[in-house]
Amino acid sequence: MEPDILIRDAIVLTVNERNQLYQSGTVVINDGMIQEVRSSEQEDGDKTAKTVIDGSDRLVMPGLVNAHAHLELTALTGAFSDMDLSEMFAEMTALCEQLGRGQYEYLVEAGCDLAALNFIRSGITTTNSMDALPSRGAEAFGEAGLRGFFGPWISDLFWDIPEDEQFERARSFIEEYHGSYDGRVQATVCPHDDWSCSREIWKRTADLAEEYPDLPIHTHLLELDASNTMARANDAEDSLGLLEEVGLLNDRLVAAHFRVASEDDIERMVANDASVAHCPSIFSYWEPDGEAEWTPVPSLREAGTTVGLGLDDHYWHDSSDLLGEARQARLAANLSFGTNQFHSMDLVRMLTIEGARALGVGDELGSIEPGKRADLIVLDLSDPKFVPKTNIPALVVNTATAGDVESTIVDGELLMYDNEIQTVDTERICERVETAVKRFGNELDWEMGIGGSDPPTHLRTVRDLPKRGPAHLVARLGLQHVKDWL
Repeated sequence: MEPDILIRDAIVLTVNERNQLYQSGTVVINDGMIQEVRSSEQEDGDKTAKTVIDGSDRLVMPGLVNAHAHLELTALTGAFSDMDLSEMFAEMTALCEQLGRGQYEYLVEAGCDLAALNFIRSGITTTNSMDALPSRGAEAFGEAGLRGFFGPWISDLFWDIPEDEQFERARSFIEEYHGSYDGRVQATVCPHDDWSCSREIWKRTADLAEEYPDLPIHTHLLELDASNTMARANDAEDSLGLLEEVGLLNDRLVAAHFRVASEDDIERMVANDASVAHCPSIFSYWEPDGEAEWTPVPSLREAGTTVGLGLDDHYWHDSSDLLGEARQARLAANLSFGTNQFHSMDLVRMLTIEGARALGVGDELGSIEPGKRADLIVLDLSDPKFVPKTNIPALVVNTATAGDVESTIVDGELLMYDNEIQTVDTERICERVETAVKRFGNELDWEMGIGGSDPPTHLRTVRDLPKRGPAHLVARLGLQHVKDWL
């Protein structure tokens, strides 16, 4: 019986344990699995399959893993680009509160569809996202054929949604969506961060995680100086100490950012097999104090921590190009810690197998090996910018962009083939996004057009925003700062 997909005569970057690279390789896919990976043979030209891809001037590599993301406001790409940090956070805080109350669902649905479309085009086959309304992302990505990890974020000091309601939402989401869409959509447990969650929330999160022992724990960790301050307000020595006390510092933990980590923090992450999702572009664009504290990725990886790459809020920095995050990670690390912090293959692994391992699926995804799920991408290397084809890993992380992705395959299904999207209606999605953004702008008197974005001075969402959550956050942090000073 002929296989589903045969890719022949391609450069194949396997990202296996030996980082094996075929100058002329063949990949055979059947029933959603990688069946063969080997050097091409003369008779491969005569072999048939349901789809045969001529790999001449093409690179085949594992699908990209977006290890940390938020999807809901994708339709507002360009809206925040020229705001200052305080203005952007004010608008986002207000919008998140309203999203949590079910407002602007039309905008969320359109945005999640747009994210799915653009991720297919960018070669992102797996995404780990935390959102107020994760069902919208789960459905959009599931129906598009993508793979994703989703969960509702939980916080008692950032917004004013009752805690019982938040945990019920989380439990309901897990029960409905975990393992859906032929297993491509999985649930996560998502305490939002270590600067807006009380000890009680962390304890309840640990109880929820114990109910579902196979789910990753996805959070923002050591993102800000306030992280350890809040931990002390929660009667812990520091942020990792609090997580360890409640039982969440373990191999299920996927910690986004980890920017203000100490050497001791790194050692504790390694000792507990926890993972980090590094998102360099977001802090290059929105550095809070003008003096960047970069995630110590070289030290983390040298110590043995698994580190994946993520886009975070891609609509804040207007890019869904995860390949670009590899280049940004290199530049940021070299600027902060000195040159030659990464070998190019290190960055390729962070884009693929390390992201998969962080999510607990490294034995299924992240490399091109027989017996693994067939999640892979094909890049067109025919452009002169790839001449000569010397040092393929460097070309991937320094030269290639999302626009070079020609085909995207998930579970053996072609989501994009020869630059043509197969699983979603591109025109319909774009029209839906345009309509949603126009409606949103009209409702809030927020002017958005080809010249830029001009939000109103006082958004209705800001006027209507309940203050209990954010006020409690500021009060807890302020009180602890006073205690530290005394």
